[in-house]
Amino acid sequence: MAQKIAYQGEPGANSNIACKQMFPELESVPCASFEDVFEVVSSGDADLAMIPIENSIAGRVADIHTLLPHSGLQIVGEYFLPIHFDLMGIPGSTIEAATEVHSHIHALGQCRRLIRDAGLRPVIAGDTAGSAREVREWNDPRKLSLAPPLAAVLYGLEVLASRVEDDPSNTTRFVILAREKELPARETLPGPAMTSFVFRVRNVPSALYKALGGFATNAVNMTRLESYMVGNEFSATMFMADVEGHPEDLPLKLALEELDFFTTEVRILGVYAAAEYRAVQAAAAV
Repeated sequence: MAQKIAYQGEPGANSNIACKQMFPELESVPCASFEDVFEVVSSGDADLAMIPIENSIAGRVADIHTLLPHSGLQIVGEYFLPIHFDLMGIPGSTIEAATEVHSHIHALGQCRRLIRDAGLRPVIAGDTAGSAREVREWNDPRKLSLAPPLAAVLYGLEVLASRVEDDPSNTTRFVILAREKELPARETLPGPAMTSFVFRVRNVPSALYKALGGFATNAVNMTRLESYMVGNEFSATMFMADVEGHPEDLPLKLALEELDFFTTEVRILGVYAAAEYRAVQAAAAV
Protein backbone atom coordinates (compact mmCIF):
# COMPACT_ATOMS: atom_id res chain seq x y z
CA MET A 1 0.00 0.00 0.00
CA ALA A 2 1.24 3.47 -0.84
CA GLN A 3 2.72 5.39 2.07
CA LYS A 4 3.74 8.79 0.61
CA ILE A 5 2.23 11.20 -1.90
CA ALA A 6 4.21 14.09 -3.36
CA TYR A 7 2.90 17.50 -4.43
CA GLN A 8 4.29 20.80 -5.68
CA GLY A 9 4.14 23.66 -3.20
CA GLU A 10 4.49 24.32 0.50
CA PRO A 11 2.40 22.87 3.33
CA GLY A 12 -1.04 24.43 3.24
CA ALA A 13 -1.20 24.76 -0.56
CA ASN A 14 -4.25 23.54 -2.46
CA SER A 15 -2.28 20.53 -3.70
CA ASN A 16 -1.57 19.64 -0.07
CA ILE A 17 -5.27 19.93 0.72
CA ALA A 18 -6.13 17.66 -2.22
CA CYS A 19 -3.65 15.06 -0.90
CA LYS A 20 -5.16 15.16 2.57
CA GLN A 21 -8.74 14.92 1.33
CA MET A 22 -8.23 12.04 -1.11
CA PHE A 23 -5.51 10.17 0.78
CA PRO A 24 -5.78 11.15 4.47
CA GLU A 25 -3.81 8.07 5.49
CA LEU A 26 -0.74 8.99 3.41
CA GLU A 27 2.18 11.22 4.30
CA SER A 28 2.22 14.31 2.08
CA VAL A 29 5.63 15.26 0.70
CA PRO A 30 6.09 18.91 -0.44
CA CYS A 31 8.33 19.60 -3.46
CA ALA A 32 9.67 22.85 -4.88
CA SER A 33 8.78 22.16 -8.52
CA PHE A 34 6.76 19.80 -10.70
CA GLU A 35 10.01 18.30 -11.95
CA ASP A 36 10.92 17.49 -8.36
CA VAL A 37 7.54 15.81 -7.84
CA PHE A 38 8.05 13.57 -10.87
CA GLU A 39 11.57 12.70 -9.76
CA VAL A 40 10.52 11.81 -6.22
CA VAL A 41 7.94 9.34 -7.53
CA SER A 42 10.18 7.97 -10.31
CA SER A 43 12.96 7.29 -7.81
CA GLY A 44 10.63 5.48 -5.43
CA ASP A 45 10.96 8.04 -2.62
CA ALA A 46 7.21 8.60 -2.92
CA ASP A 47 4.50 6.26 -4.18
CA LEU A 48 2.07 8.74 -5.73
CA ALA A 49 1.96 12.33 -7.01
CA MET A 50 -0.91 14.82 -6.86
CA ILE A 51 -0.61 17.17 -9.85
CA PRO A 52 -2.99 20.01 -10.80
CA ILE A 53 -3.74 19.80 -14.50
CA GLU A 54 -6.51 22.34 -15.13
CA ASN A 55 -8.63 24.96 -13.40
CA SER A 56 -12.20 25.88 -14.28
CA ILE A 57 -11.25 29.59 -14.44
CA ALA A 58 -7.54 29.77 -15.25
CA GLY A 59 -7.48 26.88 -17.72
CA ARG A 60 -4.58 24.46 -18.00
CA VAL A 61 -1.70 24.54 -15.55
CA ALA A 62 1.44 25.71 -17.31
CA ASP A 63 4.14 23.16 -18.18
CA ILE A 64 2.18 20.06 -17.17
CA HIS A 65 1.17 19.24 -20.74
CA THR A 66 4.84 19.11 -21.75
CA LEU A 67 6.23 17.49 -18.59
CA LEU A 68 3.66 14.74 -18.09
CA PRO A 69 4.16 12.81 -21.36
CA HIS A 70 7.88 12.47 -20.64
CA SER A 71 7.65 11.80 -16.90
CA GLY A 72 7.53 8.02 -17.25
CA LEU A 73 4.59 8.03 -14.83
CA GLN A 74 1.03 6.92 -15.41
CA ILE A 75 -2.23 8.64 -14.48
CA VAL A 76 -4.06 6.33 -12.07
CA GLY A 77 -6.79 8.63 -10.80
CA GLU A 78 -8.28 12.12 -10.71
CA TYR A 79 -9.62 14.45 -8.05
CA PHE A 80 -11.65 17.66 -8.26
CA LEU A 81 -11.01 20.21 -5.50
CA PRO A 82 -13.25 23.27 -4.97
CA ILE A 83 -10.85 26.20 -4.59
CA HIS A 84 -11.31 28.67 -1.75
CA PHE A 85 -9.02 31.54 -0.82
CA ASP A 86 -8.89 33.55 2.38
CA LEU A 87 -7.30 36.96 2.79
CA MET A 88 -4.94 36.74 5.75
CA GLY A 89 -2.31 38.75 7.59
CA ILE A 90 -0.35 38.82 10.81
CA PRO A 91 -2.43 39.18 14.00
CA GLY A 92 -3.67 42.75 14.33
CA SER A 93 -3.50 43.60 10.64
CA THR A 94 -6.46 45.09 8.79
CA ILE A 95 -7.53 45.34 5.17
CA GLU A 96 -7.76 49.14 5.44
CA ALA A 97 -4.13 49.51 6.56
CA ALA A 98 -2.71 47.00 4.08
CA THR A 99 -1.09 48.02 0.80
CA GLU A 100 -0.01 44.72 -0.80
CA VAL A 101 -1.41 41.24 -1.31
CA HIS A 102 0.92 38.35 -2.15
CA SER A 103 0.02 35.03 -3.79
CA HIS A 104 0.47 32.74 -6.76
CA ILE A 105 -0.43 34.37 -10.09
CA HIS A 106 -3.48 32.10 -10.51
CA ALA A 107 -4.82 33.00 -7.07
CA LEU A 108 -4.39 36.71 -7.75
CA GLY A 109 -6.23 36.29 -11.04
CA GLN A 110 -9.08 34.43 -9.34
CA CYS A 111 -9.60 37.11 -6.67
CA ARG A 112 -9.50 40.26 -8.78
CA ARG A 113 -12.67 41.75 -7.33
CA LEU A 114 -11.41 41.79 -3.75
CA ILE A 115 -8.01 43.12 -4.77
CA ARG A 116 -9.61 45.95 -6.73
CA ASP A 117 -12.18 46.86 -4.08
CA ALA A 118 -9.56 46.86 -1.30
CA GLY A 119 -7.10 48.91 -3.35
CA LEU A 120 -4.30 46.41 -2.83
CA ARG A 121 -1.25 46.01 -5.04
CA PRO A 122 -0.97 42.39 -6.20
CA VAL A 123 2.49 40.84 -5.85
CA ILE A 124 3.21 37.48 -7.48
CA ALA A 125 4.63 34.73 -5.26
CA GLY A 126 5.76 31.26 -6.20
CA ASP A 127 3.07 29.54 -4.17
CA THR A 128 -0.12 30.41 -2.30
CA ALA A 129 0.91 28.80 0.98
CA GLY A 130 4.45 30.10 0.49
CA SER A 131 3.10 33.65 0.36
CA ALA A 132 1.37 33.04 3.71
CA ARG A 133 4.63 31.84 5.24
CA GLU A 134 6.45 34.92 3.90
CA VAL A 135 3.81 37.27 5.32
CA ARG A 136 4.32 35.62 8.70
CA GLU A 137 8.10 36.02 8.42
CA TRP A 138 7.95 39.67 7.28
CA ASN A 139 5.67 40.48 10.24
CA ASP A 140 4.45 43.58 8.38
CA PRO A 141 0.74 44.48 8.72
CA ARG A 142 0.82 46.19 5.32
CA LYS A 143 1.44 42.87 3.56
CA LEU A 144 -1.36 40.33 3.22
CA SER A 145 -1.64 36.91 1.60
CA LEU A 146 -4.27 35.15 -0.47
CA ALA A 147 -4.01 31.49 0.45
CA PRO A 148 -6.10 28.39 1.28
CA PRO A 149 -7.63 28.35 4.79
CA LEU A 150 -5.17 25.66 5.95
CA ALA A 151 -2.27 28.09 5.46
CA ALA A 152 -3.65 30.48 8.08
CA VAL A 153 -3.71 27.64 10.60
CA LEU A 154 -0.20 26.42 9.76
CA TYR A 155 1.46 29.83 9.81
CA GLY A 156 -0.48 31.52 12.60
CA LEU A 157 -2.13 34.20 10.48
CA GLU A 158 -5.40 36.00 11.07
CA VAL A 159 -8.15 35.58 8.46
CA LEU A 160 -9.47 39.00 7.44
CA ALA A 161 -11.93 37.77 4.79
CA SER A 162 -13.06 34.24 3.87
CA ARG A 163 -13.83 32.67 0.49
CA VAL A 164 -12.88 35.75 -1.49
CA GLU A 165 -12.59 34.01 -4.89
CA ASP A 166 -14.55 35.75 -7.66
CA ASP A 167 -16.35 32.58 -8.75
CA PRO A 168 -17.70 30.19 -6.08
CA SER A 169 -17.64 27.36 -8.64
CA ASN A 170 -13.85 27.69 -8.97
CA THR A 171 -12.50 24.12 -9.14
CA THR A 172 -9.12 22.54 -9.91
CA ARG A 173 -8.78 19.09 -11.42
CA PHE A 174 -5.84 17.04 -10.17
CA VAL A 175 -4.45 13.82 -11.59
CA ILE A 176 -2.80 11.15 -9.44
CA LEU A 177 0.38 9.67 -10.89
CA ALA A 178 2.19 6.41 -10.12
CA ARG A 179 4.96 4.25 -11.55
CA GLU A 180 2.61 1.55 -12.90
CA LYS A 181 3.47 0.40 -16.43
CA GLU A 182 0.48 -1.86 -17.17
CA LEU A 183 -2.88 -0.23 -17.89
CA PRO A 184 -5.69 -1.52 -15.67
CA ALA A 185 -8.01 -4.10 -17.24
CA ARG A 186 -11.63 -3.12 -17.82
CA GLU A 187 -12.96 -5.42 -15.10
CA THR A 188 -10.83 -3.65 -12.48
CA LEU A 189 -12.72 -0.41 -13.19
CA PRO A 190 -16.36 -1.47 -12.85
CA GLY A 191 -17.67 2.10 -13.03
CA PRO A 192 -17.17 4.88 -15.59
CA ALA A 193 -13.58 5.11 -16.84
CA MET A 194 -11.45 7.90 -18.27
CA THR A 195 -8.58 7.59 -20.73
CA SER A 196 -5.92 10.27 -21.18
CA PHE A 197 -3.54 10.31 -24.13
CA VAL A 198 -1.36 12.48 -26.35
CA PHE A 199 -1.15 12.32 -30.13
CA ARG A 200 0.60 14.02 -33.01
CA VAL A 201 -1.30 14.51 -36.25
CA ARG A 202 0.23 14.07 -39.70
CA ASN A 203 1.17 17.34 -41.36
CA VAL A 204 -1.57 17.15 -44.01
CA PRO A 205 -4.74 19.23 -44.64
CA SER A 206 -7.66 18.48 -42.30
CA ALA A 207 -5.52 16.07 -40.27
CA LEU A 208 -7.02 17.07 -36.91
CA TYR A 209 -10.57 16.96 -38.28
CA LYS A 210 -10.01 13.47 -39.61
CA ALA A 211 -8.20 12.32 -36.45
CA LEU A 212 -11.13 13.33 -34.26
CA GLY A 213 -13.78 11.96 -36.60
CA GLY A 214 -13.62 8.49 -35.12
CA PHE A 215 -14.60 9.77 -31.68
CA ALA A 216 -17.68 11.47 -33.12
CA THR A 217 -18.82 8.51 -35.26
CA ASN A 218 -18.35 6.12 -32.32
CA ALA A 219 -20.11 8.44 -29.85
CA VAL A 220 -17.09 8.81 -27.58
CA ASN A 221 -17.28 11.94 -25.43
CA MET A 222 -14.06 13.97 -25.42
CA THR A 223 -13.96 16.05 -22.25
CA ARG A 224 -10.67 17.84 -22.89
CA LEU A 225 -8.46 18.67 -25.86
CA GLU A 226 -5.31 20.80 -25.54
CA SER A 227 -2.74 21.63 -28.21
CA TYR A 228 0.89 22.60 -27.71
CA MET A 229 3.94 23.03 -29.88
CA VAL A 230 6.72 20.46 -29.95
CA GLY A 231 10.12 22.03 -29.26
CA ASN A 232 10.69 25.03 -31.52
CA GLU A 233 8.82 23.61 -34.50
CA PHE A 234 5.72 25.62 -35.36
CA SER A 235 4.56 22.87 -37.72
CA ALA A 236 4.82 20.08 -35.13
CA THR A 237 1.75 20.06 -32.90
CA MET A 238 0.90 17.64 -30.12
CA PHE A 239 -2.53 17.27 -28.57
CA MET A 240 -3.46 16.07 -25.10
CA ALA A 241 -6.95 14.63 -24.73
CA ASP A 242 -9.23 13.08 -22.12
CA VAL A 243 -12.11 10.87 -23.23
CA GLU A 244 -14.78 8.92 -21.45
CA GLY A 245 -14.36 5.16 -21.60
CA HIS A 246 -11.79 2.39 -21.40
CA PRO A 247 -9.68 1.32 -24.43
CA GLU A 248 -11.27 -2.11 -24.16
CA ASP A 249 -14.76 -0.59 -24.62
CA LEU A 250 -15.71 -1.15 -28.26
CA PRO A 251 -16.57 2.49 -29.11
CA LEU A 252 -13.26 3.83 -27.76
CA LYS A 253 -11.33 0.88 -29.23
CA LEU A 254 -12.67 1.70 -32.70
CA ALA A 255 -12.04 5.44 -32.23
CA LEU A 256 -8.41 4.84 -31.25
CA GLU A 257 -7.91 2.51 -34.21
CA GLU A 258 -9.17 5.25 -36.53
CA LEU A 259 -6.96 7.80 -34.79
CA ASP A 260 -3.91 5.72 -35.75
CA PHE A 261 -4.57 6.33 -39.46
CA PHE A 262 -4.15 10.09 -39.15
CA THR A 263 -1.38 10.40 -36.56
CA THR A 264 2.34 9.76 -36.33
CA GLU A 265 2.25 9.08 -32.59
CA VAL A 266 -0.34 8.08 -30.00
CA ARG A 267 0.64 7.52 -26.38
CA ILE A 268 -1.81 6.62 -23.61
CA LEU A 269 -0.97 8.45 -20.37
CA GLY A 270 -3.42 6.62 -18.17
CA VAL A 271 -6.70 4.74 -17.78
CA TYR A 272 -8.48 5.34 -14.48
CA ALA A 273 -11.82 5.56 -12.71
CA ALA A 274 -13.80 8.72 -13.38
CA ALA A 275 -14.17 10.93 -10.32
CA GLU A 276 -17.62 11.01 -8.74
CA TYR A 277 -17.54 14.78 -9.30
CA ARG A 278 -18.21 14.18 -13.01
CA ALA A 279 -21.47 12.37 -12.35
CA VAL A 280 -22.61 15.04 -9.87
CA GLN A 281 -21.90 17.83 -12.39
CA ALA A 282 -23.63 15.93 -15.18
CA ALA A 283 -26.73 15.42 -13.04
CA ALA A 284 -26.78 19.09 -12.06
CA ALA A 285 -26.62 20.14 -15.72
CA VAL A 286 -29.75 18.18 -16.65
